[in-house]
Amino acid sequence: MTEALAPAWFVAGTDTGIGKTLAASALLYRLRARHARVVGAKPVAAGAGPDGTNDDVVRLRAASTCAVAAALDNTYLLRLPASPHLAAAVEGTRIELDRIHRAVQGLRCDADAVIVEGVGGLLVPLSDTEDGGDLARRLRLPIILVVGLRLGCLNHALLTQEAIAARGLHFAGWIGSVVDPGMEMLDGNIVTLRARLRAPCLGVIPHLPHADPIAAASYLVVPD
Repeated sequence: MTEALAPAWFVAGTDTGIGKTLAASALLYRLRARHARVVGAKPVAAGAGPDGTNDDVVRLRAASTCAVAAALDNTYLLRLPASPHLAAAVEGTRIELDRIHRAVQGLRCDADAVIVEGVGGLLVPLSDTEDGGDLARRLRLPIILVVGLRLGCLNHALLTQEAIAARGLHFAGWIGSVVDPGMEMLDGNIVTLRARLRAPCLGVIPHLPHADPIAAASYLVVPD
């Protein structure tokens, strides 16, 4: 008999620097209300600090309820804060989707719920031939899209939606993240996203003075 796997979601973004890790961490806090063992993973992280850690990975681990081996929740940690395919090439490394798939499957066997955060935007290159969309397809996880709410977000969100559909992925929901608190017509943009994105809105995280995932969690719901 095949062992049942824990539910898991792939958190993608419309761009880099739009609050994807904050949203992923907040989802972990929401899941903690339902499950004892929740784990966040960032299979590919580009940009390591002087101490050899990545801030996004550290934040996801802080929001998780159990510690796992680094090979499982951060399979590839690249030194340069650059596109993963370029950062990996500098190190003589190739990002292998099968290796990431095995790690995520391991997490889903041991945990009650798993959040997997992508790197950059959905279609950021991971190698000369594969990108983040290929990774999401390999993992076979429903997509939660974080939309950075700033000028240009409508085009970015709608293009990403088309990429999700083109890869045959399940679009489970989207989260608005207010990147620019002074954005003109913020409410109108949210209304447009609600009308044009073919998935439910799971919440809108306002611009917070500090990137506090516990505070952000109060604005979100977890998809069924």
